[in-house]
Amino acid sequence: MIALLPGDGIGPEVVAAGRTMLEAVAERFGHRFEFEEGLIGGAAIDETGRPLPDRTHELCERADAVLLGAVGGPRWDDPSASVRPEQGLLAIRHALGLFANLRPIRCRPSVLGASPFRPEHLAGVDFVVVRELTGGIYFGEKRLEAIEHGERATDVCTYSTVEVARIVRVAADLARTRSGRLVSVDKANVLETSRLWRRVATRVLADEYPDVELQHMLVDTCAMKLVQQPRMFDVVVTENMFGDILTDEAAALAGSIGLLPSASLGPAGTTGTRRGLYEPIHGSAPDIAGKQRANPIGTILSCAMLLRHSLGLELEARAIETAVEGTIEAGALTADLTVPDGRVVRTEEVTLAIVARLGTALPALSQATYS
Repeated sequence: MIALLPGDGIGPEVVAAGRTMLEAVAERFGHRFEFEEGLIGGAAIDETGRPLPDRTHELCERADAVLLGAVGGPRWDDPSASVRPEQGLLAIRHALGLFANLRPIRCRPSVLGASPFRPEHLAGVDFVVVRELTGGIYFGEKRLEAIEHGERATDVCTYSTVEVARIVRVAADLARTRSGRLVSVDKANVLETSRLWRRVATRVLADEYPDVELQHMLVDTCAMKLVQQPRMFDVVVTENMFGDILTDEAAALAGSIGLLPSASLGPAGTTGTRRGLYEPIHGSAPDIAGKQRANPIGTILSCAMLLRHSLGLELEARAIETAVEGTIEAGALTADLTVPDGRVVRTEEVTLAIVARLGTALPALSQATYS
């Protein structure tokens, strides 16, 4: 069973596109997927007063995988509010033990013009950021206290050896399937957590992955190199907040944040698959909600990652990715990727164009059920 959490803003539109894609995969390859919807974020606050209701938590615990749209919007934008949409997303990641966030960044030749960088600067850019997702400053102790002449706020960043080692292993395993190169990003010249991170990463690679080349890089240097020399990266591993910031920066390389998927994964099971939550990395974009202007490709590529990592359906995942590439090349693009006065395609039209290209040259697989 696949849990659907549409959330807020354009979330319902892109999750609908994802469901359409998964239903098309089921029909094309002889599978049966069951779906259940739940509330999260602002929609859940409005309905229940909580950003992650118990029913949604229970639904996600039962699911083989979770597909999420986006959370947040102007109605719930007060950062000082005690209940906020983003709390629901943090809570479900923590509750499901989703410690590894994979964010692939790929620059496609036909849409390089949508990026603020010169096309020749972006040719061949293709890397993955592996972000630690359940530790660090986002989950550390938080305090706000009154002091003379004002207030003092404290956010504690904490990492343990176990937390660092497990995310480094995920990144090193991925590097082995690619170029065998791994960049570990920290701030070891300033932060004690980063000094621990660097020691643990060095030990894990030396002891367990001698075939993977490890390079340490300070986060400020990495931020600069991402725009100066993006082709130098293949797999990047880093802590929670650094990964959040760096991947949004890297999204500019691809031309639109609407193209980019993500997978938030837990520990590997006995079959090698992982429980996961899958979502585009864009936000809720409330200014275009309900207008069929949202780019569904980030969500559809997240569905490919869902099939690969949580259901073990590699051929089906590749079929989606191939269909997406063909659709982009054919110019079926939403407004975020089109030139001024160019032809703009609606969310539903892009989705159906991808469905039409799905697996036309791939053999059907045996029947399977996920419920």
